[in-house]
Amino acid sequence: MKTDIHPEYHEITVVMTDGSSFTTRSTMGKPGDTLRLDIDPKSHPAWTGVQKLLDTGGQIAKFNKRFANFGLKK
Repeated sequence: MKTDIHPEYHEITVVMTDGSSFTTRSTMGKPGDTLRLDIDPKSHPAWTGVQKLLDTGGQIAKFNKRFANFGLKK
């Protein structure tokens, strides 16, 4: 391997969404830094099978307003 071209590889702490943490090695940040996860396998719908709709910026409300009258007429 060439010298002086690879990033420094050191230990960091990863904090999951439920507050649990573990230590791993990474090139992120500086030694001893903390990585706080917003989504992890304990909370992501792909692993839990439970979906939560997050209406960021009103996109769901905008969709519902736009298509409120769309559908079968009674």
